[in-house]
Amino acid sequence: MFENLSEKFDRAFKVLKGQGKITEINVAETMKEVRKALLDADVNYKIAKEFTDKVKEKALGENVLTAISPGQLLVKITRDELAVLMGGEKKDIETNGNPCVILIAGLQGSGKTTFSGKLANYLKTKKNKQVLLVAGDVYRPAAINQLKVLGEQIGVEVFADLESKDPVSIAQRAIAHGKATGKNLIIVDTAGRLAIDEQMMNEIAAVKRAIQPQETLFVVDAMTGQDAVNTAKAFNEKIDYDGVVLTKLDGDTRGGAALTIRSVVTKPIKFVGTGEKMEAIDVFYPERMADRILGMGDIVSLVERAQDNFDEEQARKLQKKIAKNTFSFNDFYDQIQQIKKMGNIKDLVGMIPGMGKAMKDVEVSDDAFKSIEAIIQSMTNAEREDASLINGNRKKRIADGSGTTIQDVNKLLKQFEETRKVMRMMSNPSAMQGMMKNMPGMRR
Repeated sequence: MFENLSEKFDRAFKVLKGQGKITEINVAETMKEVRKALLDADVNYKIAKEFTDKVKEKALGENVLTAISPGQLLVKITRDELAVLMGGEKKDIETNGNPCVILIAGLQGSGKTTFSGKLANYLKTKKNKQVLLVAGDVYRPAAINQLKVLGEQIGVEVFADLESKDPVSIAQRAIAHGKATGKNLIIVDTAGRLAIDEQMMNEIAAVKRAIQPQETLFVVDAMTGQDAVNTAKAFNEKIDYDGVVLTKLDGDTRGGAALTIRSVVTKPIKFVGTGEKMEAIDVFYPERMADRILGMGDIVSLVERAQDNFDEEQARKLQKKIAKNTFSFNDFYDQIQQIKKMGNIKDLVGMIPGMGKAMKDVEVSDDAFKSIEAIIQSMTNAEREDASLINGNRKKRIADGSGTTIQDVNKLLKQFEETRKVMRMMSNPSAMQGMMKNMPGMRR
């Protein structure tokens, strides 16, 4: 996400990060490079120029030229303006109502139906809502079946009528059914087309008038760049939606839509889709996104994801095991499962400051743990609990069972032992202090 843009921003600021003299001329040159980077990211020229003019004006107004760290100050001003460009602060979705009705709109292929499932899962698990999904696409039976499959996957009821071709009637009956079955939140998925047309616009407008939703969200594919912004504008003029959802931000997107959609339609981005899994949905924080674009990472989001996915009781038990040096392969395997729940591995790495740039050309697959899991699963329970039991014969059996080599098994055993040592050291402050004293340059 935003890899190319981040790299170009980094190059633009390089001139100001050195020890050379900072002048009004090289501030202007830097802003010219920033403008180029934005244009390459498919940002509209007018918006790119207004943005860089504003940054330059603020920079010169804040005496960047005489600041102790002029390069850092200019980066901070750019970061703050990027956040403003994307909306300034997080905007929450409306979930109050009895029931609360959320209408989902967008073009076909934008990821509407998948997002409807993700949103249902998010509101059910994070907001404790009783959710009903409504299959309102009367033209595409595949969309109805897709929503049913997603509903089953996340344990949410789906209201569908394969016979009716009237989306208004389906939505109204679905809401009545939701009220009767105690649902307090109803998500209505609607039909899309491959391109904007009058019939679709009139239809979605009619559904909105009939059901009076508390929240209308427009879903748009971030990979379509300026086309996404133009589509967002056309939909907003017709149905006056409340917020935007950007999908496929994990793909090869240039980022232009995320950066400019807010200033074009004056509606906040509320969610972003970051992968295929039902959990791959993030609330949109403009400031955090600005940090990531400028390579500063996003530790807050990383910690939040960890808190959402890690069990506190399990963490306490794990801490005791580490302190007693009884951390086993069973515990190691459990930790891998917890990390996998947090989302796309490369996305997680990108949240660590400086790591996004370092990992730019490294392929990090979501299957990165597959061979490790296979090796652990090929061990007996006794071997998982006590790795010292694993002799030469056992290593061969484990390698054969996991489809790996003895070298792979040896490598994992070595890594596991090193991990245990580090964990043990970190749980013992006095041992840590002793280690630090013995390090070169650390002795007093």
